[in-house]
Formats: sequence, C-alpha cells, structure tokens
Amino acid sequence: MLIVDDEEHITELVSMGLGYNGFETERVASGRAALDAVDRARPDLIVLDVMLPDLDGFEVARRLRQTEGAGTRVPIIFLTARDSTPDKVEGLRLGTDDYVTKPFSIEELIERVKAVLRRSNGVGPGERRLSYADLVLDEDTREVWRAGRLIELTPTEYKLCHYLLANARRVLTRDQILEHVWNYTFAANASVLETYVSYLRQKLDGVDDPPLIQTVRGVGYTLRLKSES
Repeated sequence: MLIVDDEEHITELVSMGLGYNGFETERVASGRAALDAVDRARPDLIVLDVMLPDLDGFEVARRLRQTEGAGTRVPIIFLTARDSTPDKVEGLRLGTDDYVTKPFSIEELIERVKAVLRRSNGVGPGERRLSYADLVLDEDTREVWRAGRLIELTPTEYKLCHYLLANARRVLTRDQILEHVWNYTFAANASVLETYVSYLRQKLDGVDDPPLIQTVRGVGYTLRLKSES
C-alpha cells in the first residue's frame, strides 16, 4: 500500500495505523516519486495527498488513470486539507474511490481503506456491481455504499437507486421511473416519486458529499454530478 504525502508525521501515522491492521506500506513525499513507486511495485491501494511539492495529487491520479488498462485500476483515496466541494468533485471525476479531509481520524481512514479494498477486490464470479463516482451498488447482496459507508435502504428506495444508477448520466422521465419502479404511470402518483426521491437524497448525500440526484425541470431526474449537467 502506497502513502503519498510531503508531511512526514502524516505518512508515519498512516503507515503505523495500517501496519497495525496487517497492511504493508511504502511512504513517498512527492507526486513523481508516487508514479515511480506505482511502476516499480503495483500497490493494492494509494492514500494520496493533493498538495504535493511537484505534481499535485489530482495530476498524479489523472496520469495513473490515463495509463491504466482494463483490470489494472489501482484504488485511490485522497487524504487532503483541500475540503471544498469543487475539489471533492474533481477528485471523484478522476475516478478515485474516496475523499477524506484533514484533520482526520486514523480509525475512520482504516475503515475506509478496508471498504475500498472490499469493493475493488471482493467481486468474485457471479457477483455484480453498479457504480458511479463513489456510489456502489452490489446486486447480489443488495448493499449500497457511498464514500465507503453502508447505506440502509428500503426495498422501494433500493429499486429506485438501482434504476437511477443503472442509467447514470441519462435523464429519465417521471413516467419512465414510475413505470419501472412502481409499475404504473398515471400522473396522480407523481407525488410518490417526489417523496421517494427526497428520501433517497437524504440517505445518499452526506454533509460533505456532492449531490448525485439532479432534478431536470419539466422532465424528471438523473443521477450524475452537478458539474456534468
């Protein structure tokens, strides 16, 4: 596991915490050193700071994703003081797996590392998953995760989430959603859809999470980052 940060006390703390949990770690202090380390010994996961002395973390992630082929994607967790929503959105758009802001809890970071590794390595034969940004849905276990945290959904909320996620970035009309999730289309039930969209938003979007369910006025809804609208 690769830890990339130019603050030695951060890399030491993270390395120690992960080491206590059975993970082998390597520490580097710059973006170029991170790219070299990935080429030399493909890590299982990268904990990556954004603000680095040469290449910033966003550029490191961008270069890695550009050179990776199918089946070779290395999970990335950003660990950074950059806590603005645009920074978080940029991190997600680069295909990273989680975004943790400083100051942070080492216990929480370790749990997020374990969750990302479960999502990236835990898919065996017959297991099916849908994902967009940091939202993951396991069709076999019917579990839904956002930014590494498990989200408890009712059967109807799960069905709505599944339909939106299976059609990520597509604009779905109210009639399409009503027909697929509830098997009816008459307009009197539009309020049911609005109610369940509200429930799902409350569960999917935490305090610091970029909202994923967007309203398209006069049409319906879509699941995508607002910056992609």
